[in-house]
Amino acid sequence: MTNLIIFGPPGSGKGTQAVKLSTSFGLVHLSTGDILRQAIANRTPLGEKAKAYIDKGELVPDEDVAQMVVNAVDRNTDAGGFIFDGFPRNVFQAEFLDRTLKERGTSIHYLIALEVPREELIKRLLKRAEIENRTDDNLQVIENRIKVYYDQTIPVIDHYKKQGKYYPVNGLGTIEEVNRRIGDIINKK
Repeated sequence: MTNLIIFGPPGSGKGTQAVKLSTSFGLVHLSTGDILRQAIANRTPLGEKAKAYIDKGELVPDEDVAQMVVNAVDRNTDAGGFIFDGFPRNVFQAEFLDRTLKERGTSIHYLIALEVPREELIKRLLKRAEIENRTDDNLQVIENRIKVYYDQTIPVIDHYKKQGKYYPVNGLGTIEEVNRRIGDIINKK
């Protein structure tokens, strides 16, 4: 079983790379963003609660996101591994994920961190807002999401760096170039 976290600021290409990697390596892609957007679209209680946070560019509370992840892992017991996209976003969530996987006889093998300059992130997110008409991609919310990322999620890198599982990847270039860089890391182990 191979488990990896695809990590990076909003607009770094995490979702795009996670989809390609899930196909290439036969892993289940668990995107907390997709799960939350589905809950919002379906107007579930969690979706309504999450929408209030997301619309302000804030993170959904740990306990809600963590429970969604556990449920998704347990629904896929025959999986060859998982790509966690959008989770964990802080050290509490990372420690929770580590415990959850250990209880199931596995662990995180890679934290793949996509590195993209701030100006490029803003450019990508504004373009995505135009194309997808996403309410969580206006300049004010984008700025806040990037700030939240650097303030709250960067310590996750240190958590996995201490475990020898941190792999930075240049997130600039074509989708295929970035995917090849990530694949090279996974194929070396």
